[in-house]
Amino acid sequence: MASRYHEVYDGWKRDPEKFWADAAKAIDWFSPFETVFDPNAGVYGRWFGGASCNTCFNAVDRHVAGGRADQTALIHDSAISGTIRKFTYAELKREVVALTSVLKNRGVQKGDRVIIYMPMVPEAAFAMLACARIGAVHSVVFGGFASHELATRIDDARPKLIISASCGLEPGRVVAYKPLLDTAIEMSRHKPEACLILQRDQLRCELRENYDIDYADAVARERAAGANVDCVPVLATDPLYIIYTSGTTGQPKGIVRDNGGHMVALKWSMENEFGVRPGEVFWAASDVGWVVGHSYIVYGPLLHG
Repeated sequence: MASRYHEVYDGWKRDPEKFWADAAKAIDWFSPFETVFDPNAGVYGRWFGGASCNTCFNAVDRHVAGGRADQTALIHDSAISGTIRKFTYAELKREVVALTSVLKNRGVQKGDRVIIYMPMVPEAAFAMLACARIGAVHSVVFGGFASHELATRIDDARPKLIISASCGLEPGRVVAYKPLLDTAIEMSRHKPEACLILQRDQLRCELRENYDIDYADAVARERAAGANVDCVPVLATDPLYIIYTSGTTGQPKGIVRDNGGHMVALKWSMENEFGVRPGEVFWAASDVGWVVGHSYIVYGPLLHG
């Protein structure tokens, strides 16, 4: 197939705003944008000013509503545990809505920060989407990071709640996350109001009374109660997540990604950079704790369907 690179590039060069306005048609907006790009807003400019949207709605709900509820949305194939779990869009929505209800019942709301300190499990993606669903800002910290590094991010992001797991699995060893998390909270000046802990069969941990919440039990209760939490409209320029630089050259710096521009760029990239079509399987060699994992394990493929 002949390359479209020059055709696409020339189209962008002729009229960049029209180019991205056309790309934005692939996103479902709750209210339309007034400007495509405002170079005078913020430090780096602002994309799709005036629009309201929701990233979880575009990644999950619209596929269910569009007749694709039974299509596979997420595959978790673990080489360490030897297990494979698959979730359709309907199942993904059910898990995300139940978790969102747990967060909401704990007082998490639009603008609050939630740290996600989890291994490579489907629940990490559920947590990201649940935050996006109600406009909370997630900050995913690479699972197994040292307590000091986690404490630094807790103090900077000031999360209302932390979602974590009892352990992570690596080749030849099980990494206990709970002691690392407990130590990080002891070290940090900011104290989250609660921790939601996913207990894993490989290593279960002791939960602190009136502080730690069993993830599976809490989600199961909301699911059984028929919890329903609609997607909260947020501005296109509102933050979706904070991700920190590694800190190898100094203090880790929080990078903020917004909702609107992030969705448009990722949706466009799936087709135009990777040549992936909706319904196909896409795999990214990364971790949800890193930006490639955010972009191409979770958000990009789900936005594209």
